[in-house]
Amino acid sequence: MAHINRRRPENISGNFYVDSTCISCDTCRWMAPEVFVEVGEQSAVYHQPTNETEERRSLAALLSCPTSSIGTVDKPKNIKEVQQHLPALVAENIYHCGYHSEKSYGAASYLIVRPEGNILVDSPRFVPPLVKNIEAMGGIRYLYLTHRDDVADHQQYRDHFGCDRILHSDEVNAGTRSVEIQLSGNEPHQIADDLLIIAVPGHTKGHTVLLYNNKFLFSGDHLAWSESLQHLIGFRQVCWYSWEAQIKSMQNLANYDFEWVLPGHGRRYHAEVETMREQMQQCIAWMLDA
Repeated sequence: MAHINRRRPENISGNFYVDSTCISCDTCRWMAPEVFVEVGEQSAVYHQPTNETEERRSLAALLSCPTSSIGTVDKPKNIKEVQQHLPALVAENIYHCGYHSEKSYGAASYLIVRPEGNILVDSPRFVPPLVKNIEAMGGIRYLYLTHRDDVADHQQYRDHFGCDRILHSDEVNAGTRSVEIQLSGNEPHQIADDLLIIAVPGHTKGHTVLLYNNKFLFSGDHLAWSESLQHLIGFRQVCWYSWEAQIKSMQNLANYDFEWVLPGHGRRYHAEVETMREQMQQCIAWMLDA
């Protein structure tokens, strides 16, 4: 819980604030960019919500903050109503779960709602309001984990929903040894007609991404949009396995068509297929020079 006595002086005066426990994971800044901004390597409120939409987005960011570093001076009256809208619709049948976990350094997770069974992509915090809403949306058939960093509360989701977890064997450690489906090798894995898992070693040795319906790419920590550079990137400074391998993985990924990049860390990106292809080539060129 955020504490008013730790309120950062960089916050503008008003109801919402960020305290000094912020880890600058960027969650609030992309969920409510009209309210939160980075100042001094942490987040701060630069504009207090002035309408219902801004208020709701700010409260969703408050709920999603992995370190509970966002607070309000006055107790929010509509927090339960905002809880009902997480997972939040992104597009079509894709939802952002919110409730980011500090165990995953604030990584985003997503829910794909399908008649054949829902897919939870990476793990959010296991909290009752979110679990109840996911139950109402049809539960979870698979919990797909992009890589070792963003597994968070995977065991609790497995225990509650009985879902089969999917993780590459090169990412398995003591905390994920019991994962039901352990992938191997670097060949694509077609787990359903509309679900393709693609190996992208680089950030970590066994990192994979999920391509849904040849449209939505759940990219974990492999690929994301950079607001500062205004193009797609790989994360050079947090490449734990091999930058050279990650470049090769990106070159391979560029052979696939998709319209959405939905990362764990970093910003989302949406474009027509041809524009996305151009962006991928720009990303690869940038990586080769990085």
